[in-house]
Amino acid sequence: MRAELLSIGTELLLGHIVDTNAAYLAGRLADLGIACYWISTVGDNHSRATEAVRRALGRSDLVVCTGGLGPTEDDLTREAIAAAVGETPEVDPALERDLRDWFGRRGVTMPDRNRKQAWLIPSARALANPLGTAPGWLVRTDGRTLVAMPGVPREMTRMWEREVEPALLGEAPIRSRTLKLLGVGESSVEEALGELVRSTSPTVATYAKSDGVHVRLTDRDADAAARDERIARMEAEVRARLGVHIWGADGDTLPIVIGSALRARTWRLATAEGITGGEVARALTEVEPHDWYAGGAVLPGADERALREAADRYGADVHVLTGGSADSGWAAVRTPNAEERSPVRYSSTLEARRRITLAALDLARRTIPR
Repeated sequence: MRAELLSIGTELLLGHIVDTNAAYLAGRLADLGIACYWISTVGDNHSRATEAVRRALGRSDLVVCTGGLGPTEDDLTREAIAAAVGETPEVDPALERDLRDWFGRRGVTMPDRNRKQAWLIPSARALANPLGTAPGWLVRTDGRTLVAMPGVPREMTRMWEREVEPALLGEAPIRSRTLKLLGVGESSVEEALGELVRSTSPTVATYAKSDGVHVRLTDRDADAAARDERIARMEAEVRARLGVHIWGADGDTLPIVIGSALRARTWRLATAEGITGGEVARALTEVEPHDWYAGGAVLPGADERALREAADRYGADVHVLTGGSADSGWAAVRTPNAEERSPVRYSSTLEARRRITLAALDLARRTIPR
């Protein structure tokens, strides 16, 4: 199957935003075993967008469009798709009702211009978008499949994973298992995996992410039990080679892992940050509930003694501290049973916060017994 990604939006051509959607979708297509042959971008212009959609449908089996599904005049993706396939969009009553309910739950009246977000063409079915007002389209035409999704990354990601992938998989359902690692680089991970990265069933792929390195195991089989058994065997082998660095899997986040460990011991945690500017506290409190978080202090330029004294004021069982200078920093974690410290080096202050924050979270998950 030949696939093509088409990003629609003048803001992409002007460089106002980076097209992270295309990178995400290219990776997901690779995991599905679908070859992505082309990635292109077109602005909010009806004739050029129509031409781009028509060209994509002429050479690709699967076309995935993102962007241009908003309610304003420059959101032209629906119009372009309709023109490219020679169909006329009409308001779908059920979609319009859902949209009006969406606005009603927020105590406001739906603007009339939002009715275009309830359009459908005969060859399309709607893709649910509970995170926003723009349903997607799944179009089947002349043996081709076209998907249109919102450009907002969190809406697009959910729609792809919950609505589109299941529709594409057919009789051979796919499953992925993602293992998450810290304390080791992507090239070192691939070196440790060795011949496993050449496996085809399941495939084994490494990705550098903001929370470390991910190893994704992916397989598909109409026999779900056989598929799951192959993935489980491969996971056991990956853990045997890299287990010391694996901190979570699939939907796990470092704050979730840390919070679970704290709750298991009825411990509370406090932070005192001298260089990370509250980033450790922000990351920890992104999960709900975070009843285990006692509080935190941000003390730019403070020495370690001042940080320890600040953390002591919260009466917590666990202290997470960060400090540093222009080219090196540190994270420290103290629990009732242990105290650990991790040095961190970086090439610029621009990456200091990210690197030290990750080091602090990783040190906390390793120091707090689970």
